[in-house]
Formats: sequence, structure tokens, C-alpha cells
Amino acid sequence: MALLRAREYVMGHFRPLLREMDLTEQQWRVIRALQGHEDGLEATALAERTLLLMPSLTRIIKSLEEQKLVRREAVKGDNRRKLIRLAPRGYDIYAKMAPLSEAEYKKIETRIGADKLDRLYALLDDIRQED
Repeated sequence: MALLRAREYVMGHFRPLLREMDLTEQQWRVIRALQGHEDGLEATALAERTLLLMPSLTRIIKSLEEQKLVRREAVKGDNRRKLIRLAPRGYDIYAKMAPLSEAEYKKIETRIGADKLDRLYALLDDIRQED
């Protein structure tokens, strides 16, 4: 419960920003994961990076395509495989949202201190690596 409360506290900082951009939390995760991957990612790799189940990811990608934030393209030489990449509008949304998101992370860092935040990240990594 403590981890869920912490997640809800943190997400409470980000949800208003996401609403302003007309994005869901999951859509933002996809956009963040695709940013910096100009060549695109296959759905499996994107699902792993975003921690989204494939059926959910498929719906999210469809919605982002309809909003012209991402595009799907066939891999050259293998039309069965598709790459998902940010569309120009997706890069624009990222460019607007990223500094706002970073400012919220800074507020959290200011509240608990950089050392504690670094320890928290390390502890969370430790938990994840136990599996």
C-alpha cells in the first residue's frame, strides 16, 4: 500500500499536465519511450519499455495514430514487422511536456532532497532486480 500511495502522490503532480496536453498516463509513457528512437521501435520492445500489455499498447498506439502523434511503418524487406515512431506532432507534444514534467520531478527532489531521491531510485531498482 505504501508503494501505491507513493505512486498516486507522484502521479498527482503529473496528471494535471497530462490533462492539459490531452494525454493519458499510458500515452505519455509511449511518447517518452519513443522519443530518442528516430528509427522507431517494434511493438514488443515498446511494450517492454513502457510496461504495457500488448492489447493495451495496441489500443494506445491506435489512439496516438488517430491523433497523428505516432505512425507505424513496415520494416523494409519484411512487411510483417512494423516500427512505431513519433510523428512530428508527437515530437511537438514531447517538447512541450518534457520541461513541465522535469519541473515536477524537480519539485519532488526539492521536497525530499537529491540524496534521498537517488537512494529511492536505487532501492526501486533493487526491488525490480529481485525477480
